[in-house]
Amino acid sequence: MSSTQLTKKIALVDCNSFYVSCERLFKPSLIKKPVIVLSNNDGCIISRSNEAKDLGIKMGDPYFKAKDIIVKNNVHVFSSNYSLYGDISRRVMRTLKYFTSEIEIYSIDEAFLDLTSFPNDLVELFVKKIRNTILEWTGIPTSIGIATTKTLSKIANHIAKKEKSGVVSLVEKKNIDPILEKININDVWGVGKQLTKFYIKNDINNAKQLKNVSNTWIKKSSNVLSSRTAMELRGISCIDLEIHQTKRKSCCVSRSFGKKVENFQELKESIVAHCLNASEKIRSESLLTKSITVFIRTSPFQNKGKYYSNSKTIDFPIATDNSLEIVKTALIALDYVFKKSFRYQKSGIILSGLSNLENNENLFSSIKENKIKNLMKSIDYTNLKYGRSTLSLADAGFHKKSNLKKEYFSKIDTSDFYCLPTVRAI
Repeated sequence: MSSTQLTKKIALVDCNSFYVSCERLFKPSLIKKPVIVLSNNDGCIISRSNEAKDLGIKMGDPYFKAKDIIVKNNVHVFSSNYSLYGDISRRVMRTLKYFTSEIEIYSIDEAFLDLTSFPNDLVELFVKKIRNTILEWTGIPTSIGIATTKTLSKIANHIAKKEKSGVVSLVEKKNIDPILEKININDVWGVGKQLTKFYIKNDINNAKQLKNVSNTWIKKSSNVLSSRTAMELRGISCIDLEIHQTKRKSCCVSRSFGKKVENFQELKESIVAHCLNASEKIRSESLLTKSITVFIRTSPFQNKGKYYSNSKTIDFPIATDNSLEIVKTALIALDYVFKKSFRYQKSGIILSGLSNLENNENLFSSIKENKIKNLMKSIDYTNLKYGRSTLSLADAGFHKKSNLKKEYFSKIDTSDFYCLPTVRAI
């Protein structure tokens, strides 16, 4: 195998307007029509179809700000449906793993693939096959950028989104300066708001200028991050793929209420629901928690009344993944932080000090503890099969409607059998 065939090749697979694409799966009539998805409580715009982008609807804008454009142009609006998006994401990632084990799941709709072992002349063809398979198996359109570094693959992906093929490779591109010159400095991967201000102040306005800046200037004026980014733009790989995902150190579940909450019972139900969600997550990753933090707060922007925010942390005697114990401890903490006469906007819990289950196995587990473990397994299995909260605790509220504002919710959950649309043969 020649040296050219061993060139580093990193592919970034990015799902196009992912949340919108998920909603379109069950409403194909919306293809080529303007569609947006809103954040929790229908607050801000977090996903836009290309048609919506063309209308001037901006990412992150509050819904009310864009409502005139939305109504005028008959834009289709959806409340966020994270159960649906999470399930579709897992299907996309499983499809990618079918093609290679060298994968870093970067976000819910992005993944890096190491395709170094593929010959240069075949990698683009292989990537097109990946893209077509994802579309066939999941219905989700993707864009794929290929380059010698992760930073450059991000730029290649940015270009690919505008190409009909959906695939762009910069691997054998000898001079990429004309391409980098068109990439604004704030669009370079890893360059945040503060770094953007710093670069612009020093007349570095695009990716080409950062690529060509001297190492001496970087050492004197900037930091290690800038040096790595500049090297990556030069085609020198400095950021490895995180193929083996590190275990998380904490697990946070929180939610803002659609309407302000005043009574203890409603707060209690929300905290219990958060605990059940979080404990289910850590069990799925074979983790135990050493402590729990419960927090509640009012809105800092409310016109009347004083702002109130408080939290309480309690350690468990022994690291646990037991939902019952976690809920019981959380309610003690909630009782400590709750104050009457406040209208609460948000509640949440944090499980901290997470450790591996295998490192905390108790050889002398009692019959009662084993029964609880089996109970947790049964709950997790049932909820996985029939949808989250199929089995729950009474304290979480019985058939209680979500306090979250979801005026445009699609009510489709592909992980819940009873939420799937009915299809009838003609």
